[in-house]
Amino acid sequence: MWPMTATEADTPAVPATDEASRLAVLRARLASPMPDDRPWGWLGPLLVTAFGAFLRFNRLQVPRALVFDETYYVKDAWSILQHGVEWNPLKASIANPIIVAGHTNFFAPCNGTSACGEYVVQPEVGKLLIAAGEWMFGLNSFGWRFASALFGSLAILLMCRIARRLTRSTLLGCIAGLLMSLDGLEFVLSRTGILDIFLMFFVLAAFGCILIDRDVSRAALAERVAAQPAGEHRGAGPRLGIRRWRVAAGIFLGLAVGTKWDAVWYIVGLGALTIAWDIGARRAAGLRSFARGALRDAAWLPVTFLAIPLAVYIASWSGWFATSTGYDRDYAQLHGVNTPVISALYSLFGYHVQAISFGIGLNSPHHYQSQPWDWLLITRPVAFYAQCYTGPANYQVCPKGQVAWEQEVLAIGTPAIWWGSMAALVFCLGWWLLHRDWRAGAVLLGVIAGWLPWWPLVSRTKFYYYALEFEPFLILSIVLCLGLILGPAAAGAVRRAVGAGIVGAYVLCVLLMFWYFYPILAAKIITYQDWWSHIWYRIGNGWV
Repeated sequence: MWPMTATEADTPAVPATDEASRLAVLRARLASPMPDDRPWGWLGPLLVTAFGAFLRFNRLQVPRALVFDETYYVKDAWSILQHGVEWNPLKASIANPIIVAGHTNFFAPCNGTSACGEYVVQPEVGKLLIAAGEWMFGLNSFGWRFASALFGSLAILLMCRIARRLTRSTLLGCIAGLLMSLDGLEFVLSRTGILDIFLMFFVLAAFGCILIDRDVSRAALAERVAAQPAGEHRGAGPRLGIRRWRVAAGIFLGLAVGTKWDAVWYIVGLGALTIAWDIGARRAAGLRSFARGALRDAAWLPVTFLAIPLAVYIASWSGWFATSTGYDRDYAQLHGVNTPVISALYSLFGYHVQAISFGIGLNSPHHYQSQPWDWLLITRPVAFYAQCYTGPANYQVCPKGQVAWEQEVLAIGTPAIWWGSMAALVFCLGWWLLHRDWRAGAVLLGVIAGWLPWWPLVSRTKFYYYALEFEPFLILSIVLCLGLILGPAAAGAVRRAVGAGIVGAYVLCVLLMFWYFYPILAAKIITYQDWWSHIWYRIGNGWV
């Protein structure tokens, strides 16, 4: 499985023979071949994705009510669909989805004449995607959750293919996708009309793009270096120019920031990662000025990782630009700036100063808030929805203190994945320090970019499900460890059998845990005693 190649720190000179020989040597050093197992390279991931999609779309409309922060994003999305921007909704009129299904006029008047622009503190992309589901299926629980379920399912396919490319193993790729499909947190957020599932998807897609770029650019570097006359390949090396997979990564990063602003750290992290990979590639190719050559190619990064994401981000606010009713749309005019185009951008800038300041300084106490050092331990999962009933079929809300049946949506990850990721991250750190393996380093950086920025914001209100954006990298760290446990394909039968037994036992543990928690992930109506048996951390009255 992994590792498959020599460490890039070992860089003997490329033999000065004919071009074909040099090319073969360079290709062997710069990139390992992908698995030659078609059609399973696609069929396996598609089967895993179909399994995960069934879990996510089955009973997607349950519960038939607004769940947690759906109360904000569902209304904002419907408002964008109807008016181009978020308007201030009449909160009571959308409290019951049965009342508001198909209803388009639930916005509060401003000064008795027109609607107020709603002050929102999250960008537009995720709400636009939720709006697309509402446009197709209506203002109902299936409609506003459709996009989340779709992107949550597609993230499983991405995970399969990315892990396959990372490990050069279709089996490990499918295991990675299976772990994601069986994680409780990804499952719940794939069935909830809020933003985090889209953020995770776009970050994962951006990482996948730079991973493909790594292979493609190394193949191109090998060809160009081999084409040079023998003995003339020891300088800075050829320029690779702007690369289409980095352009694609920039687009996805723009969409990620356009979903939630904290994705900006992935622009920094993935940009640094691409530079490190370029330096390693040129060093492995035997180029003496490998750092200078890589930095020369990095001149395109301001375009692919700054200009393109910024353009995509600004374009996502097109509805706000096109109307006069968006919040702070007249900010520039009120401050004496009336130049066309410039005034609109200045108004958007002023809006962002307010919104980002609000987001950073938010410190309203909340029953389910937690700190980032709690997230991997899952000490404070979030109850998205809870209701008690007098019976399993009559749906009569029970009187206070007379709970008989319980229905809940609890945003909690599968413990075998989240607790296991702690050991996997420690191992990956040690492996990277000892072997400088780029796979372990990439996974660690993906976790750091999504997790570390939350640590200094101690007083800021935070929730466990914010960890979803870096969860794919936790799963990848586990899969890297499972690959080492499974052992290389050339290992003996006994070694492979023992490794397969351990890996199979772990995957079975994940499956059983997901099955056990499924009733409180998917809002099944169960007895109070059954519900209470699922509450492992007993803090006060438990998790609810």
